[in-house]
Order: sequence, then C-alpha cells, then structure tokens
Amino acid sequence: MWQSRRHAIRAILALAVLLAVLPEARSETAGRAYSFGVVPQQSASEVARLWTPILAYLSDKTGLALHLETAKDIETFEQRLTAGGYDFAYSNPLTYAVQHHGHGYEAFAKEKDRVLTGILVVRKDSPYHALADLAGTDLAFPAETSAAASVVPRAHLSKLHIPFTPHYVGSHDSAFLTVAKGLYAAGGGVTRTFEMLQPAVREQLRILWTTPGYPPQAFIARRGLPADAVGRLQAAMLAAETDPAGQAVLKTLAFKGIAAARDSDYDPWRALGAKLPDNLTK
Repeated sequence: MWQSRRHAIRAILALAVLLAVLPEARSETAGRAYSFGVVPQQSASEVARLWTPILAYLSDKTGLALHLETAKDIETFEQRLTAGGYDFAYSNPLTYAVQHHGHGYEAFAKEKDRVLTGILVVRKDSPYHALADLAGTDLAFPAETSAAASVVPRAHLSKLHIPFTPHYVGSHDSAFLTVAKGLYAAGGGVTRTFEMLQPAVREQLRILWTTPGYPPQAFIARRGLPADAVGRLQAAMLAAETDPAGQAVLKTLAFKGIAAARDSDYDPWRALGAKLPDNLTK
C-alpha cells in the first residue's frame, strides 16, 4: 500500500513540475523579442512608416514581439545580414540566393503574385530613348548588390558593351530622386518602388528599359530560431489578406498578399548569379 501511495505522490509531483514548466515554455517563444530587418529601398523614415503597421499587426496575431530594424543604406544592411544580425528579414533575393542561404538564413515567405522587375528610368524631357544613348554617362544605382535595380541592369549594359560610370546612392528612392533632379542620366530601381514614389517625383520620370521578371524579395528566417515562431509568423502573413485589418496593412506596402516560399523558389537568381562576374554579385 505504501508502494502505491509513493507512486501516486511521485505522479502528482511530476504533474506539478510539468504544469509549472509548460507556461514558461509557451512564453519562451511568445514573449521573446525578434528583430525584423527590412532592406532600406526607401529612406529610414519611409521604411518605418511602411513597415511599422504590418509588424505591429503580425506581433498582435502571433504573440511574437517583432522589432523593426533597418540600416542607413543597402550596403550596411547587407553586411549586417551576412553577419546574422537579424532574426527575420525582408531581403534582396539575389544576395539571399547566392550568399545568405549559406550564411544561415532560409526563405519562408514572399510577396504574393509579384514578379520582381528592374527598371532604368530617365527624366521625361531627357534625350535618352534607347540604352545605347546612355553610353559614357553617369548612372545612379541604389547599391552595388541591389539585384534587379543594379546587378541586372549593369550586367545587361556591360553585355551590350555600353560604357557607363555607376554611382551608388543608398536607396531606390535616392536613385529616382537624383535622376529627377538631373544629377545623373538614368537610375536603377524596381517597378514596385517606382509605383510607390511620390507623384511629384514619379511624374518627372519615364521608364527607359525593363528587365526580365524574377522571384521577388524573400522573407527569410535565421536558422536556429524556434520552428514554432517561424511557423506562426508564416501563418499570420499568409492569412493577412483574409482579414480586413490585414488587408489594410498589406495595402500600405502595396502587397496583394503574402505567399509561402521555399529556398528552391530562388534558383532562378542562383542561375543568373552563376553567369555574372564576381564584381557584380559581391
């Protein structure tokens, strides 16, 4: 009888320990702060305006404390990302595909129904109407490693043997603005950031050339994060378009929705990267 009573006491103690531990285990994921890096295609203030609402929404839906982080320019952002400086990030797809995957990140989501298309823009009143007209000019690009906005246009111009001098101005918006001001003959960006420009700037520009379409920017997670945290964030992202509040924050970003992504979705960028000189992809 004493034996049975001892087993019962042990079972009660074990259950008490389990009940004490379970809330802590649940809160370990829910209460932890996670950094969410966003590539600064626009100015830091504009990144904050665009991304703070959706991160607040996702934090509320998931119980994860998501904190927005960016950088003064794209190059700095890329350096921090390569060093594993963000838990989650909205990343340049080429550098994710070629470099970040090997540095411990994995794609888990992407913008829905979006093909990433790079562009070269000129002033509406400029004399440039063909790529060949840009020979010998100064061109503005967001950063050396910007995929569709810089790497692809530069590679295409080089393939056509059109000489140019690149200038890296830190963001897509800066590239567009410097062209509008007449500081450079043309500038690189992508259709999405061009569409989000202030009308007063956009109306001064015209698109001279458009790249082929590629998979869009990747939402990536640092390897080693709790699988539950990544899963909950992905689920909330995918469900946002079905919720009126989610639709509102997606509209701020000019997203139709967010879809699941796999690493293999970015193989087209890897195939492109393998064909490019090292100085274009690093």
